[in-house]
Amino acid sequence: MESFGEYIRRLRNEKGLNQTELAVQVKLDGGGMSKVENDKKPLNEERLILLAKALGVDEKQMKRQYLSDQFAKKTVEYKVSDNVFELAEKKTKYYNSINVKQGKFAI
Repeated sequence: MESFGEYIRRLRNEKGLNQTELAVQVKLDGGGMSKVENDKKPLNEERLILLAKALGVDEKQMKRQYLSDQFAKKTVEYKVSDNVFELAEKKTKYYNSINVKQGKFAI
């Protein structure tokens, strides 16, 4: 298992890119990319999409990696039990059903 930052570092190395090269493609500076790889910088959806394209990864997979990492960190920070994952899955289904009813597309 690896953190999101470790995941990005591994993919970047597999692509033969340095941090600066990847940072330019993601509209960050080299220091910002270093923070991403060290799990110290949050990313918005636009940057996640750019990151996916730059690293040749499916956008949904990139979002899943990022959001699952963020969620896992919060569960540790708040010291919640494992059943929070089951509840989160149910709430995701609920929110998706609301978005479909309202004519919105859920991610």
